[in-house]
Amino acid sequence: MSTDTTASVSTHILDTSIGRPAEGVAISLSARTGLDGEWKDLGGSATDADGRCKDLPALPEGTTHVRLDFETETYFSSRNGLGENSSNKQAEAQQDAPRVRDSGAFFPEVTITFAVNPGEHYHVPLLLNPFGYSVYRGS
Repeated sequence: MSTDTTASVSTHILDTSIGRPAEGVAISLSARTGLDGEWKDLGGSATDADGRCKDLPALPEGTTHVRLDFETETYFSSRNGLGENSSNKQAEAQQDAPRVRDSGAFFPEVTITFAVNPGEHYHVPLLLNPFGYSVYRGS
């Protein structure tokens, strides 16, 4: 929830290699005030079955920049049958793609930094696959 003095952030992830939401991706949120401000870790969450992260921490008053860190290597490792929560069906969907290391992910993490204005909401979707990603300001 935003007020006139704070911004708010939400995100979701679509795994474009399988055309489905990316469930269980850990996300951490950091914020700072001003270009020279120190980053403050605010905590994090993980995406739900719909690929959404609905419970990110609130931003402190005066926040001017936000950083979202997405832990993608763990997600792709488990999806490709290399982690505890693997699914053979998802791993089969990736069978024709080239392998990158043992994790199946070229980008082991994705960090997105963006500027915010007080009172505005920022929805930042991540379109993800093992070899690339795209991000944009959603609505």
